[in-house]
Amino acid sequence: MNIIIASDHGGYELKELLKKKIVALGHTIEDVGCDSLDSVDYPDYAQRAVDALVEHGDRGVLICGTGIGMSIAANRNRSVRAALCHDEYTAAMSREHNDANILCMGARVLSPERAQQVLHTWLTTEFVGGRHLQRITKFSDI
Repeated sequence: MNIIIASDHGGYELKELLKKKIVALGHTIEDVGCDSLDSVDYPDYAQRAVDALVEHGDRGVLICGTGIGMSIAANRNRSVRAALCHDEYTAAMSREHNDANILCMGARVLSPERAQQVLHTWLTTEFVGGRHLQRITKFSDI
């Protein structure tokens, strides 16, 4: 899969770590920023990621301090189903039931180890479809 990844300054270090995990799982990465610990506005990077995802990506990963801002910003686009996940269960459910195409995480909320576990679960869990497809088509461009 082609994974679009972005962060603000609060998520920069975790983003750099997770990029290695994504590559180790056999995926390609398109990093749309940010590129340092210098303060930036998370909505700008969420929008870059959403634009790339809609144009040519398979899934996306967004990271900020809590993950909340990125998830709010990303979900403004009807093609996006961004899920803020804190553990493997929420990551699995976001994929199985909601076909989430963007994973949001908080670098100040999760340890690097937990974030890698959440990412792994999210990337390896498939959408089950069925009654769940009917539900997400009510609010999303599928």
